[in-house]
Amino acid sequence: MRRRAVLLSAAGVLLAAGCSSAPVEQPTFVQPAAAVPDKSDAPEAAPIVVPATLKFSGKTLDGKPFDATTLAGKPTILWFWAPWCATCASEAQSIRDLQEEYGDRLSFLGIAGMGANSEMHQFVKDLEVGNVTHLDDGAGKIWKKFKITEQSLYVVLDRSGVVKSTGYLDDLQLTAQVKALVA
Repeated sequence: MRRRAVLLSAAGVLLAAGCSSAPVEQPTFVQPAAAVPDKSDAPEAAPIVVPATLKFSGKTLDGKPFDATTLAGKPTILWFWAPWCATCASEAQSIRDLQEEYGDRLSFLGIAGMGANSEMHQFVKDLEVGNVTHLDDGAGKIWKKFKITEQSLYVVLDRSGVVKSTGYLDDLQLTAQVKALVA
């Protein structure tokens, strides 16, 4: 347990250093929590590299802090949506269904913008996508990081954090992307 605390503290220092104004970001290494052995004679797992694409944080719709570095090592689909967007609403069922089917092998993260927090909550409730973590990015900080200028768009990241695609995906295209990521 103490070793995990030391590793997490080191990761925090590295993350803080990665947010400096240095022109080149150095990769951050995080020891996966599940890989920390209980027995001292068990082999150690290799650290997970946190790519620059996952070096951001935000607040969930409920105001809880969220650190995207926790997504490192797993394919991730970022879904940029707005609560008043009809296209976003039509995508919700696919997002919910794909999360249920593939959520153990990849991460979905909804990043809501261009609306009030209460509207974002209502969207999630009405469209039953509460099985996905959603961030309130009303200020547009994360949207700017990924150069998102409209909704609904996806950013598809492979397990090493490389952007595989950015843009609109219909249900069939999204499903194909998910299946390719988990193959």
